[in-house]
Amino acid sequence: MSNIPETGRTPRVRIRLVVIQVLVFSLLLTLGGRLWYLQVRNGQEYTDEAKNNHVQQVVQPAVRGSILDSRGVPLADNETRLVVSASRTDLMKMPDDGKAVLTRLADVLGMKPKDVIDKVRLCDAKTPQPCWNGSPYQPIPVTDEATTQQALQIRERTEDFPGITAEPTAVRRYTEPGLAKTAQVLGYLSPVTDDEITKAQDTASPYLRSDQVGRSGLERTYDKELRGKAGITRYEVDNLGRVIGRAQSDDAQPGANVVTSIDARVQAVAEYELDGAMKVARKEMDRNTNQLYKADSGAVVVMEAKTGRVVAMASLPDYDPNAWVGGITVKDYNKLTGKKSNFPLLNRAIQGQAAPGSIFKVISSTAAVNAGYPFNGNYPCPSSYNVGSQVFKNFESQGYGSITIGKALEVSCDTVYYGIAHKEWQKDGGNKPKKHPNDWFYKTAHQFGLGKETGIDLPNEVTGRVPDRQWKQNFWEANKAAWCKQGKRGGTYVEQIAYEGCLEGNRMRAGDSVNYSIGQGDTLVTPIQMATIYSAISNGGTLYDPTIGKAVVSADGKRVEEIAPKSHGKLPFKGSTRDDIDKALAGVATTGSAAWRFGGWPQDKIPMHAKTGTAEVYGKQTTSWFASYTKDYTIVMTISQGGTGSGASGPAVRKIYEAMYGLNAQGKQNLKKALMPQPRTALPPIQPDGSIDAPKVRPYEPEKDVPAEQVVAGGPVLPTRRD
Repeated sequence: MSNIPETGRTPRVRIRLVVIQVLVFSLLLTLGGRLWYLQVRNGQEYTDEAKNNHVQQVVQPAVRGSILDSRGVPLADNETRLVVSASRTDLMKMPDDGKAVLTRLADVLGMKPKDVIDKVRLCDAKTPQPCWNGSPYQPIPVTDEATTQQALQIRERTEDFPGITAEPTAVRRYTEPGLAKTAQVLGYLSPVTDDEITKAQDTASPYLRSDQVGRSGLERTYDKELRGKAGITRYEVDNLGRVIGRAQSDDAQPGANVVTSIDARVQAVAEYELDGAMKVARKEMDRNTNQLYKADSGAVVVMEAKTGRVVAMASLPDYDPNAWVGGITVKDYNKLTGKKSNFPLLNRAIQGQAAPGSIFKVISSTAAVNAGYPFNGNYPCPSSYNVGSQVFKNFESQGYGSITIGKALEVSCDTVYYGIAHKEWQKDGGNKPKKHPNDWFYKTAHQFGLGKETGIDLPNEVTGRVPDRQWKQNFWEANKAAWCKQGKRGGTYVEQIAYEGCLEGNRMRAGDSVNYSIGQGDTLVTPIQMATIYSAISNGGTLYDPTIGKAVVSADGKRVEEIAPKSHGKLPFKGSTRDDIDKALAGVATTGSAAWRFGGWPQDKIPMHAKTGTAEVYGKQTTSWFASYTKDYTIVMTISQGGTGSGASGPAVRKIYEAMYGLNAQGKQNLKKALMPQPRTALPPIQPDGSIDAPKVRPYEPEKDVPAEQVVAGGPVLPTRRD
């Protein structure tokens, strides 16, 4: 027990409490001051530093899916190459914007400095190719053909090449199996743009800056399926770039494979024969101009008649899609887009428009029957037909007397159709049309699917044109001012045409209807439209959407989405009319305008049906058309400025059929040599790991030509008309 009085303890305790209070207050004051210093005095500085502690994304590109033919042969796949890329972000931080680095890089790669610098610049409205149209924050590929030695130099001398990388990368490859380019059908890729990234960021399939996007063909149509989903690993890093944590990871999902209905072997034959037909045409003389035919472009479509599936589609001139891989050069870009290029990027099978000529007569024949003219009635076929002061001549001014519509199809008599079309024009009121004219010939063309897209699974298909009354009115309103300004009565031919257009360009004149009835005038069609129509005649009247995609198969092979054939209508004729037209088209190949090209064909085993067409084009040489079908396939070929239908296109079409059915020039069949004697319905076998074993494709080796006239029993068949 303490002897210290109570009054003696109190001052000491109070002193201690005061000291403690002072200390606590001092600590609080110090802490408050420090907080003020951090949050107010230097708050912005630390905020900026905190912003530099952020998440960095490391993108692992998804492997793009392959595009396969109907047997599993790759038409487009991927291969690993050494890709040298430049970071524009790093280069722009340098005093000279990286020009010195790019110049040294050009020396290592064996390229011109200007070419390397041009590849790294950004595209805009005023910047010509080559340039970069992708994101400026993405590494820009300079070349995808670097050698191992070049890559080692770049990686070992990093101080000389800041912002430059050389890495093995999976890049697109267009394989050309059996020399089949399939260029316009496949399309090509190029980097995604900032605009595309922004537009797609809220969709189910957003883009990453590293993505390559399909720009045309199947690469564009099935881009979402082929692209897959890139893998992303997210790291939290400080302002010095040091990793301080791992946030989240998403594994890459490879793109699906697209199986097509294309047969690479038939595709190679189609390309070869189209090219050969154009070369032969260029050696023939145009009797109208006394000049050789130019045969400057062409297209061919091979289609399954009962499904609308496209077996082959070729367009010339063509190009090498591999030119786009890794960035296109100035030289290659000019070849593809320059004024003298003849536009090889254009797929003329779906984008080439021309007057159809006589292959249009299956439509006119149907229109005539629907208007009340018996198919087997008799109609005059004189050598010419007069409409006022205009004289419309038969081809080579040949007449056949009184014949049926079927015979008119066989021998391609124009004047039969002139006469029927003229009568219908008069019934509809002539120059003073009825309020609701029948317009059988125009209505029937629309019902056959002309003037609109077929629905093929390729981008940028064009519609063609049916020059009916509404079209003439719209066209006149759009051009009246120019015609009235240019036109002159009694002037030059062009001035006189403009003068007439100014006064009555919206009228459906007798000459318009007469000329239209044989596929001339302002009528425009595409090869895919005519292939769809002739396939429908073959299969009994069903119009199918042409399709190239057959199935989408996941990379692991576990998910298969088949693309079923789809119909969009029926042809507007009765079964009896279809049978009459079918019989007449068979006659074209045996005794009509194509007979001289199909001598020796095994008509009893593989009935051939055909229609020839020679379309006149103002200011150009004639367009060659050949439309045909068997019970299995339809083939339509056209050659611009190529001459007559049977003369230029007929032999090439026959050779494609011969390759598919395994026929020689004498008509004997060898199924071992047949590429596709019947349509292929099954998908290629898929292995447990998702891979597809693909057979090899050898280049097409055509047999030596044997003139068709030499193989006909009893001597040559003399053509009634070589339309």
